[in-house]
Amino acid sequence: MAERRALTARDIKSCVEGYSEMSDEAFARRFYSDRSELLGLGVPLQSQRDEFTGEELYTLLSDQYFLPPLDLSDDELAALQVALFRLEGQFAYAEPLRLALQNLALGRGGPVDARPESAVKVDFQDPDYSPEMAGRLTKLEAAISKQRTVKFEYWTISRDEVSRRTLNPYALFSDNGVWYVVGRDLDRDEERTFRVSRIRGDITFATRRERDFRAPKDFDPGQYRHRRPWQFGEIAGEARLEVVPDTAWWVERTLVGDERVEDGVFVTPYADLGQLAAWVLRQNGRARPLEPEELVAEVGESLERVVAAHTGAAPEHADEIEPEQDDVVPDRPAGPVPPERFAVLQALLAHLLAACGDSKRAVIPAAELLERFPIPEDQLDEHLQLLNLVNFGGGCYAVYAVLEGDNVRVDKELFGDAFRRPPRLTPLEARAIRLAIEFVGPMIAPAATTPLDRVREKLERTFGQFELSETPEPSLAGAEEELIRTLSQAIAEHRIVRFEYLKQEDEHPAARVVEPYFFERRLPNWYLHVWDRDRDAERSFRLDRMRNAQLQKDTFEPRQAFAPQSDQRTVRVLFSEEIARWRLENGARRPGARPLADGRALEDLAYGSEEWLVGEVLSFRGAGTVLGPKPLRTRVARRARVLQRELGAKTRSRR
Repeated sequence: MAERRALTARDIKSCVEGYSEMSDEAFARRFYSDRSELLGLGVPLQSQRDEFTGEELYTLLSDQYFLPPLDLSDDELAALQVALFRLEGQFAYAEPLRLALQNLALGRGGPVDARPESAVKVDFQDPDYSPEMAGRLTKLEAAISKQRTVKFEYWTISRDEVSRRTLNPYALFSDNGVWYVVGRDLDRDEERTFRVSRIRGDITFATRRERDFRAPKDFDPGQYRHRRPWQFGEIAGEARLEVVPDTAWWVERTLVGDERVEDGVFVTPYADLGQLAAWVLRQNGRARPLEPEELVAEVGESLERVVAAHTGAAPEHADEIEPEQDDVVPDRPAGPVPPERFAVLQALLAHLLAACGDSKRAVIPAAELLERFPIPEDQLDEHLQLLNLVNFGGGCYAVYAVLEGDNVRVDKELFGDAFRRPPRLTPLEARAIRLAIEFVGPMIAPAATTPLDRVREKLERTFGQFELSETPEPSLAGAEEELIRTLSQAIAEHRIVRFEYLKQEDEHPAARVVEPYFFERRLPNWYLHVWDRDRDAERSFRLDRMRNAQLQKDTFEPRQAFAPQSDQRTVRVLFSEEIARWRLENGARRPGARPLADGRALEDLAYGSEEWLVGEVLSFRGAGTVLGPKPLRTRVARRARVLQRELGAKTRSRR
């Protein structure tokens, strides 16, 4: 690329370190393997046959190696930096994300390297994140990029069985805050989806080959995302549910896939009628099943079980037991997903050349490189020596760098100026940006004063000339983005804001007047923490249940040391065996769930209002029983009987 001429395989073999010592046969195998790996990293080699000699001529076009011109504004770049710092600590892809943003910022003026100060505070919580989870994602990422078959022990929760699985992994994705890997299960010879947190023990490669399979070209991971709980499995048909008018707008906002609302009727594909019945009952009368008749019957039978479970004395239960430790925590758990070494060396080379500028040499503090790049301190010298050795082309040296004490001395070589531009993002870096946009994306647009789809479109142009088939595109809610834009302005300017809020237990939205303080991303939902002026107390609101947010003229003086206080109470709920495993699995989300000796589970369920609690208990369909107090048990049973009459009369009149 620096000499701007085509090279034969013989040229490459004689010039590039490591190839020259190989036999012709060994070189041919390694050369074509390296070509495939470069292509996977988004660096394609072009080839054409010389009509005179018959040899293949190879070229690497600069416009396929370097980032294209990018009109990302300083505000947009700073907003992306904010996203990185908000995610860091609980984001498995933090290191490739940091590397990608450094590439985007290379050569720019301004303090883009400094930790930006954001006027809008965002807390980020990923309940599925753990050091063990990050290690599994790292291994699966490597298997997907190299197309290697993996083996692991997997817990099938529905059967409560652990079995050995052999998988060709096609893609990793996060859905509703839960990580999944999808691929071909070789033992069952069909495409399967596995929840990563249910993998037990180590993930190992099945063979020693450099590549085991090729992912299907028509594979689309998007088909596995944003499914409702009742849509897991083979779709059996469409259900129709009547929703009250003041709930229909919220249902429309949360539509996914082929769902729709027609004249107040919610139409949704279903695979599991039990899960759909649970959703209906959670609405506590705001949704009425119309068809199929099997759904109407399932709702009726579920209400009968709820009444039976909450009539008479509370059931007895066995003693609590210590939960089993499925995974042994390693002494040194694996860290977050690391960027490929090739990507690190590309970015390191561009950074060193940028530091030289127009001069022939530069001195850079070693601490600066350690901070900017995911390189352990004891490996910095090794990285620099490797960079000196490779220099991305035999005879085309771009830089010579040496560690001298606390500094790195850099000498720019003959072809240095040809490599001063930042390289294209690798697929892993592009995937990290896509995930970051998904997790905190709606925050980027208000901070950048730019519509999010425009920011994302600009970033898509930098992803290289390859398809990100293994990475679903982010799903972005336009209504939430507009809400965040308005609320961000209110937080920054200390303005009172008024909005309508639909609580899960209410039929109609209620107006709220609040002092907004900060956002929280508790996957999969967004929350706003405020001081509620009507109730004179701290409150938290889910953004998907808000609408019509309006800035008021009045401002407020921020309260010192504001922190949302939970006014939640708890009630003890006994879960039957068929649902206990699911409650115990989400221990990070529901720390109150404990196993019992008879296979059931006991949970201290937190709730803010009794209306919400009644709807939640109804959704358990008789598999979760409130143990006390007695008035609360009576209220659940009474509400279930009322719904039996209301929903029964409605379905009969419809028929």
